[in-house]
Amino acid sequence: MASLGGATASASDAPTASTAPVPLMWKVSDKDNAVYLLGSFHLLRPSDYPLSGDVDAAFADAERVMFELSPEEMQSPAVAQLMMQAATRADGKTLQQDLDADTWKRLEAWSGKNGVLLAPFGRFEPWFVGLTISIVEMTKQGLDPKLGLDNHFMEQAKASGKPTAGLERAQEQIAVLDGMDATEQRQLVAEALEQAEKGSEETARLHDAWRRGDAEMLWTGMAADMRTEYPRLYRRINVDRNDAWIPKIRQILDQPGDDDALVVVGALHLLGEDGVVEKLRARGYKVERVCSACTAGSR
Repeated sequence: MASLGGATASASDAPTASTAPVPLMWKVSDKDNAVYLLGSFHLLRPSDYPLSGDVDAAFADAERVMFELSPEEMQSPAVAQLMMQAATRADGKTLQQDLDADTWKRLEAWSGKNGVLLAPFGRFEPWFVGLTISIVEMTKQGLDPKLGLDNHFMEQAKASGKPTAGLERAQEQIAVLDGMDATEQRQLVAEALEQAEKGSEETARLHDAWRRGDAEMLWTGMAADMRTEYPRLYRRINVDRNDAWIPKIRQILDQPGDDDALVVVGALHLLGEDGVVEKLRARGYKVERVCSACTAGSR
């Protein structure tokens, strides 16, 4: 991911551990029901909880909760096995052959720095290597996938008996990754290495921006530069999936009755002109940012 732009918060602006994160949440509504769109950070720390009252109220108001994947699939060992099967190479090529010389050199440097053997990586396709690099880097900073906002609300929904569903199937999500062409896969590895080379400061800035509910900075830091530098990757993992989700969200809004829903997806999917928020606004729905801590008129 490319470097963050926009205003940088000072230390006095950053939330403390006792301050609830400012939510990246929008309420999309028609004449009789609503969908709350909540931007997730997939790996979080214990200090990111409890959440704000706005988020708790949206969960309480929602009759059902939706995620990128349903809890049943997200938590299924079978899905992890499917991903490993898809990632295991069967083409007889090597990882080094897939990557350009500069990216391979950077990968060697990363593996040496982190004590990661490259030989086992050779069994897998580049997209899986890129994902692994990103997860390793984030967990090094104390971020835990088990504490991600998605997992939190999966547990909350289970405890309260609220129905849950996914916007896509696990096989569809795996197909997005496994269907990447050679250029897109190289971009994914290069983007992951670029973030790793920026170190903990970059991860901290993105995490802090999420905690502040700073949509503009996250758009610049997570999406705008990716769209410019890695356009094919950006379209595959963001735009195409957003477009596939819109009809499913509209179905909730357009159905008779007043049942509301909470939709929890990665923050990237809600931001900018390609995001779900603006795509629904363009289709005529009422859209408002739900954030008591935000400035008036914030979108």
